Amino acid sequence: MTTARAPGHRERKKQQTREALSWAALRLTVERGLGNVLVEDIAAEAGVSPRTFNNYFSSKAEAIVWRQLDRLRRVAGLLRERPPAEPLWEAVTAAVTATFDHGEALPDQRWTEGVRLMLGEPELQAELIKGGAAVEHEVAAVIAERTGTDADRDLYPLLMAGAVTAAVRIAGEQWLRTDPPVPLPTLLRDALERLAAGLPVPE
Repeated sequence: MTTARAPGHRERKKQQTREALSWAALRLTVERGLGNVLVEDIAAEAGVSPRTFNNYFSSKAEAIVWRQLDRLRRVAGLLRERPPAEPLWEAVTAAVTATFDHGEALPDQRWTEGVRLMLGEPELQAELIKGGAAVEHEVAAVIAERTGTDADRDLYPLLMAGAVTAAVRIAGEQWLRTDPPVPLPTLLRDALERLAAGLPVPE
């Protein structure tokens, strides 16, 4: 198990600023629509200057999807911290479900609406795909560490990382459709267990 270095004050401050800008972008876009929100609006909502916004994000679309992509980055970090002897699929499932577990509380309604927005807006979908490719490679790198493979050369870690991120996306889409609601970790666990079993045909 590799223990990540604790972030310093400067890194924490940067992370807080990114979170504030991403939340502001998400809130305003849910309220007004993507085309009715300016970078200046997001910066003002977060209490920073437009120049500061541009230091962190290249577009409002990137700011909106950053929070979702950051959750996937956390999957890579949590997976790296799992016990080395733990079976791989068990470690992956634990890392994924811990990242998206809200406990007994329901997720923030604004976040739920934000996820719907990201899945419904072509511009945001494109940004998710672009950013998701880099995050997927981070997950693949950790899988490679655990399996003695190479994420730049071998198929296995890339294929598994792609399967994991696809499971997260599809479980999220299913979560938005379920009525009555089903906890997202339950859907994630179900999806990952099916993958671990070789995706058998339902009986």
